[in-house]
Amino acid sequence: MSQPLSGVLAALAIICLVSSLLSSAFLDAYNLSIIARALAFVGLITLAQTMLMVLGELDLSLGMISGLAAVIGGIAMVHWGMHPALAIPLTLLAGAACGLINGLLVTGLGLHSLVLTIGMSGVYLAFKLGFTKGAAITGIPESIHFLGQSNLYDLLPAALQGAVEKIPPLLKLCEALPLPTLIMFVCMGIVAFIMARTPFGRYMYAIGNNTAAAQILGIRVNRVRLAVFTCAGLLAALAGILMVARMGTAQPSIGENWVLPSIAASVIGGVSTTGGVGGPIGAIIGSAIVNVIENIIVLIGINTYWQSGVSGAVVVIAISVDALSRRFFRKER
Repeated sequence: MSQPLSGVLAALAIICLVSSLLSSAFLDAYNLSIIARALAFVGLITLAQTMLMVLGELDLSLGMISGLAAVIGGIAMVHWGMHPALAIPLTLLAGAACGLINGLLVTGLGLHSLVLTIGMSGVYLAFKLGFTKGAAITGIPESIHFLGQSNLYDLLPAALQGAVEKIPPLLKLCEALPLPTLIMFVCMGIVAFIMARTPFGRYMYAIGNNTAAAQILGIRVNRVRLAVFTCAGLLAALAGILMVARMGTAQPSIGENWVLPSIAASVIGGVSTTGGVGGPIGAIIGSAIVNVIENIIVLIGINTYWQSGVSGAVVVIAISVDALSRRFFRKER
């Protein structure tokens, strides 16, 4: 409990060991690439959720923002004929705008982020269904497919590919690391640096710990909230456009099942439900745990309809452990 990052790493190792014993296919390169690719999309939402939870907020509309941004990007490329180099920034801008709207409503009207974003989920859902009539947008330019479909091996120069092929374990690792996962790790590094090494990151923790005290210290609380909500929307949009590149179509259903695992992952990774505690690295490890659990459910033949039940149970258990651990440390002090 006192070293949550070590604990969550140990939990991941144990779960992977058990999974490899339950199914021989678990350590297959193809299966590992499936886990890593799923980690990329949910991981980006987890990073966004982590920033908000450290601030003492929560956004249940991030999945819908991903879907809406993906649809906007698909429309821009297919119907408007916009070049992907312009459409992708437009997609990210759309996600950031949605996050900013959420932040403005929270700060301007004093609304609770949990309640507000439940309502905004419906708004964003209506927009993306209205734009698409519920149908997928096909004809996405093939020039962006590599963003969602390539892996680390594909990105290596021919000379390095030949060297990697001579080392089977290294080849397996390179093939199991998709480009979206690498992008997610880069984002994790950026978020971790901001939260741990910059004044803005310290402001986030200060606000999450005690908003009134942060205001007394002169921290512009609402500006920080707006910035974090905007960044969260940006990360959600990035996940959406990467999924478009992965599938080759802009599906209205993108992101619908990403929010619950992101909350579970954040709490498992040591992010407090009350704010002021946690970080992105632990949250991503927590996301890996959630993805491994969902993957092994499929491998051992449990009906996939139970996956949402497992995710819900993981959230309940994680929040319960978080509450018990905080109560335990209060008694110790």
